[in-house]
Amino acid sequence: MSTQKLSNVKLADVREFLQKCGCKYIDTTGGHEKWTRSDLLRPIIIQTHVDPVPEFIVLQILRTLKIPRKEFFKILFDC
Repeated sequence: MSTQKLSNVKLADVREFLQKCGCKYIDTTGGHEKWTRSDLLRPIIIQTHVDPVPEFIVLQILRTLKIPRKEFFKILFDC
């Protein structure tokens, strides 16, 4: 991804990011994937039929994981 905007994040990149953050895929129900991690109070839900992932969903994931916005691309691309 050449530009670092949260509005252009591919579904595959979000999945990779979740894996790098220690999240585990649980299942898919009705076009929504459920991801979890032992320290989270609620699961992370992503839509599998929307690509690229909307910015508000990426921001919601970051809030749930308590990761600052700036760290997203550092974690994803190991910068």
